[in-house]
Amino acid sequence: MGGRGGAGASTLAAAVARHLARRTATVLVDLDRASAGIDVLIGLEAADGVRWPDLADARGEVSGADVLALLPRWGACAVLSADRSRPGAPEPAVVADVLHALTTEAGALVLDLDRAAVVAGESLVGACDAVLVVAPRDLRTVAGVLAMRPHLGPPNVATWLVVRGPAPGGLGATELSAAVDLPVLVTLTTDRGVVAALERGGVPDSGRMARSAARVVAALQRTLP
Repeated sequence: MGGRGGAGASTLAAAVARHLARRTATVLVDLDRASAGIDVLIGLEAADGVRWPDLADARGEVSGADVLALLPRWGACAVLSADRSRPGAPEPAVVADVLHALTTEAGALVLDLDRAAVVAGESLVGACDAVLVVAPRDLRTVAGVLAMRPHLGPPNVATWLVVRGPAPGGLGATELSAAVDLPVLVTLTTDRGVVAALERGGVPDSGRMARSAARVVAALQRTLP
């Protein structure tokens, strides 16, 4: 998730999911209540397949294999997105049952979490193996992370910062980490070409963004038990 709006968390989540999909069955899951659809971000909005509104009745014993088979594919990565033409958040019970079902079939779920849900204590951070907060080096990020902080980190769930530059006011990664009391997993440089690439229809599958995703995955593998 992003420490603030515009942090680039959805883009990084997509890049990480695509990297993981090279080695294991992976689902990129859109959980942003206000999302226009992460499928739009990755250029998949015209692809056939179910979105969250199509799963509104998926309750109780949900077949993970059936859900996985119905999802659109972004290369090797399955995608469960919101739908820009049918806005609104799915019911929490539906989310819980669908994600539980998917864990039986997929090796990795990458969740694009909603900041407002985290602040309200209504997110799924406690069910995650790890939570990454994409943190630009500015005071808005400090304020945003502090608003979520009571629901992040031990004993709730292992949480790290993915720090991004530049720092308009000179805020360093160490200072940012100390201000919000969360450790830094990796520090990334900003890829200015990503914005243009997104406007052309997708997250780049090579270059700095792909290398950043690989660094994040490698750092997690070194850190998680």
